[in-house]
Amino acid sequence: MTVTQLTALGKGRYKVYIEDRPAFVLYRGELNRLGIREGEEITEGNLREIQEEILPLRAKKRAMNLLQKREYTTAALREKLRDGEYPEACVEEAVAYVESYGYVDDLRYARDFIVYNLDRKSRTRIEQDLMRKGIQKDTVRAVFEELEEEGTRQDEASMIRTLLDKKKYDAKNADAQEKQRMYAFLYRKGFHADAINRALLLDIT
Repeated sequence: MTVTQLTALGKGRYKVYIEDRPAFVLYRGELNRLGIREGEEITEGNLREIQEEILPLRAKKRAMNLLQKREYTTAALREKLRDGEYPEACVEEAVAYVESYGYVDDLRYARDFIVYNLDRKSRTRIEQDLMRKGIQKDTVRAVFEELEEEGTRQDEASMIRTLLDKKKYDAKNADAQEKQRMYAFLYRKGFHADAINRALLLDIT
């Protein structure tokens, strides 16, 4: 197999193309050590070392470094590693590695996120936010059920009242247009229609 192109990516990194296809990213020192040059053959031994040793180890270190700075979901961690142009096999190996040590845990991430936002966001909005982060809906629901079993419940009515107070909403004197405007505002926040209607003193059937 022939190395057909080496493209500089910055910070001493190069994308290596084999037979005109992107294969992996290496540092200049690694290219020099392995004798990888544009237009020359790459040996089976070097290819095996890159795929089975260099890249998997680097992907694991990259995952660990990312997790030292902040917590990631497994989906977000995969995406960050893919952004670093690691082969998919290395991405999965790195994610499995950090999962095995409990460094990444979607259930824990979801629980922490829900507890933090329980009095700030509606359940629907929390679910949407977590699913956008790559957390499975079943995982989110399981955490909500676990919290409810522990006695931790969300008080949507109280949250709606707080928002209405901030908006200086006067339910007794508000006209139909103002009620509809506030209804739309709260609905976009993810609150249930019946809870909104009760708070706005609406009689919508």
